[in-house]
Amino acid sequence: MKQILTTLLLLTVCLPVAFADSLTFSPAAESANGKHIVLLAGDEEYRSEEALPMLGKILSQRHGFRCTVVFSMSNNGEDYIDPNNQKGLTGLDVLQSADLMILSLRFRSPLEEEAAEITAYLNSGKPIIGLRTSTHAFNGGGSFGSITYKEFGRKIMGESWVSHHGRHKSQGTRGVIVDGKADHPILNSVADVFAPSDVYSVVHLTESDNVLMNGAVTETLDPKSKILDGKINSPMQPLAWLHPWTSPDGKKAGTTFCTTAGAAVDLANEDLRRMVVNASLHLTGLTVPEKANVDYVDAYYPSFFGFIRAKGHFKNLGMKPADFDLGQTPHVPDPPGSPVWTFRDQPKK
Repeated sequence: MKQILTTLLLLTVCLPVAFADSLTFSPAAESANGKHIVLLAGDEEYRSEEALPMLGKILSQRHGFRCTVVFSMSNNGEDYIDPNNQKGLTGLDVLQSADLMILSLRFRSPLEEEAAEITAYLNSGKPIIGLRTSTHAFNGGGSFGSITYKEFGRKIMGESWVSHHGRHKSQGTRGVIVDGKADHPILNSVADVFAPSDVYSVVHLTESDNVLMNGAVTETLDPKSKILDGKINSPMQPLAWLHPWTSPDGKKAGTTFCTTAGAAVDLANEDLRRMVVNASLHLTGLTVPEKANVDYVDAYYPSFFGFIRAKGHFKNLGMKPADFDLGQTPHVPDPPGSPVWTFRDQPKK
């Protein structure tokens, strides 16, 4: 008997350990609204792996959603978050119970079985929120039914990648509410949106798109900097809009709220967080309050945006989904070459 137990123990130790590629935040039972949001974090530049857990905490603990954050993981059998792995989104079967999908993705190439889960979600006609680079969320030769990866931006977000409109890392974005749209529920108590990520060019929206906010290029990255005069802001580019779409199977109509703001440091702005929370409530059929609570649940120390191509960086960093769990306050250095930007929460001394 002792020999059998020893053998079982050795087998247990030698078995590969499954690692978590996602993180779920459950609301308090008394505040649960019965809705499930799945947030997909996967981009090389704007630190979605930092931003989406923060939003998931607010949406779950302040507003009663169950939230699951799916991360881009390494593909070498090691359990660390690797934003540079464009095939790293796995476990997307969690979308089967989702009422809302929030994307912060850039040029992802999901495997066929994972793409099938996104296709099924699109065919359900359920709503989507897209942040920043989600206009160019996917790339490669795959498809979501009749919608190719490269068509996803134009068809589901309303826009794809065009160009930077402002100067990257030196000019910021100030939100300007479109005339006549201030009473839209998504803009409840949203008055001062500023993002240090620059304005994107947006040229393919149509009359069916409902633009709620434009983005004006600012002189500097200081949240108090002035809007630039002249041609660059005449006209201003759309910053946030609602886009109607048709499911890949042609049977359902869906709606996306898209904003080209959404870097981790952008979401240090309270009113940008509020706009995303308001959109989450509105798109899931819930009442948007006069002023949604978007206070951080845990301290938030976002790092600045920028590509990090150094070999072994994310492996050495060793970040895991659990590092962003409730009660955790991860903080990593800014990418090399980042501008000095002091307008965010700082670690306590």
